[in-house]
Amino acid sequence: MSEEPTDRYARLREERPELFRNEPGGIEILTDPAAVEAAGGVVYEDPYVLLVRDAVRFPNGYTGAYIRAVSATAEPGCVVLPLLGDRVVLIEHYRHATRSWQWEVPRGFGTAGLTGEANAAKELVEEIGAKVRELVPLGSVHPDSGITGDRVLLFAARIDAVGRLETGEAIRRSLTVSSAEAEAMIADGRITDGFTIAVMTRARLAGLTA
Repeated sequence: MSEEPTDRYARLREERPELFRNEPGGIEILTDPAAVEAAGGVVYEDPYVLLVRDAVRFPNGYTGAYIRAVSATAEPGCVVLPLLGDRVVLIEHYRHATRSWQWEVPRGFGTAGLTGEANAAKELVEEIGAKVRELVPLGSVHPDSGITGDRVLLFAARIDAVGRLETGEAIRRSLTVSSAEAEAMIADGRITDGFTIAVMTRARLAGLTA
């Protein structure tokens, strides 16, 4: 980073005050400059993520530091369940973090200047070459509230066809299955991606899948 961690932290507080909201009875973020410097501030940043080490006071009065990850943009990421007729489309995507191939649905980081809907449409085009015919919002999830401060938007998208896959992102094939088969893949562990499980659940609860 070109800025000092504490200076970047101060700028982040100005740019995104919602990340520093304190709730009664919760874990309080301390903003005293000495406490911020001791904790670390923004300790890492790239175009996708920031690692923040906050100075905090716990409900029992103890003080310390707590690390969290937040997206580099304020706009939320998105997860999109493609619906092809009465079937769902999955992609097999190699994930560096797990060092394994994962069956999942398209998703992406937030994009500065784009609405959630526009970002969802963009991700479908980029990952599976599909154009959205109808987009259905399905709310949001916090993917890991213990370490990540982000909220991610969920959508279902009716499409007419699957096009070119984005092999440059290590997507090697797509699979079109019934919702029952997709749920069987969740039940037997072939699908372990939390985002995919969440959007499949929301789609079923919304009556979009059988």
